[in-house]
Amino acid sequence: MAVDAADGVEIRSALVRLRRTTGLPVAFGGLVEPGRRQVRISELSGTSTGALSALAVTSGNGLGGKAVALSRPCAVTDYSVSRQISHEYDLPVAAEGLRSVVAVPVVVRRRVRGVLYGALRAAQPLGDRTLGAAVAAARDVEQALVLRDEAGELLAAVRPQPVPAPTGSVTAWEQVREAHAALRALAPRIADPALRDELLRACGLLAPGVGPGPHEVRLTPREVDVLACVAAGATNAAAAERLGVGPETVKGYLRSAMRKLGARTRGAAVVAARRAGLLP
Repeated sequence: MAVDAADGVEIRSALVRLRRTTGLPVAFGGLVEPGRRQVRISELSGTSTGALSALAVTSGNGLGGKAVALSRPCAVTDYSVSRQISHEYDLPVAAEGLRSVVAVPVVVRRRVRGVLYGALRAAQPLGDRTLGAAVAAARDVEQALVLRDEAGELLAAVRPQPVPAPTGSVTAWEQVREAHAALRALAPRIADPALRDELLRACGLLAPGVGPGPHEVRLTPREVDVLACVAAGATNAAAAERLGVGPETVKGYLRSAMRKLGARTRGAAVVAARRAGLLP
């Protein structure tokens, strides 16, 4: 998978949060280069030189390389003299004046996708609070990358497939409806506005209804999200889990949609929404 510029933004945001929550003066990190066993340091926060910029850290080498190889956080109290790591990168680390350093891998689906570093310019132990904050920052990046991966997979699955005609097989339509529901549920969780808009455009291709006229139904995006889940066979509890809201919230959206559609049951609401071109 190619390194995406938006993925770099996730690394940069995590570094800012890491410095803010721990008080560490320096944080930096980068992503694993596609097809190679190395991390390219691309994001710097609080550095005073460019010594670490674009540094390629090979798996197994130095502190970050050790974190990549072991898929777990690693820390040293005094980088230049530590016997726990190899010392291929002593010069750029010394040029930045770093002593105490922690490196935390970003692991997605059991594969290391990047590394976050936090550092002090003094040789003193990093406490549990600092190590915990570094791990939490890496987990935030992992979750963001998982969402982006899921969005990319859904879009890739939808793009090549034309929407079946109404006379198409039941199986084909059920697949379209499941993809529509998954895209609608995923879109609000995507921080990148361009990717979120692309997801919603894909939803529009799957449910190409005309815009509402003066007497046509107008549902909110969340009401459509809930109906899409219901159309795919989800219970209220399952829809709530998929959308990241509470079951009572789902019930509220569903009641509102049913009222607007003039439907007395969940199934009737789905049928009415399909007739209005709001669902595939």
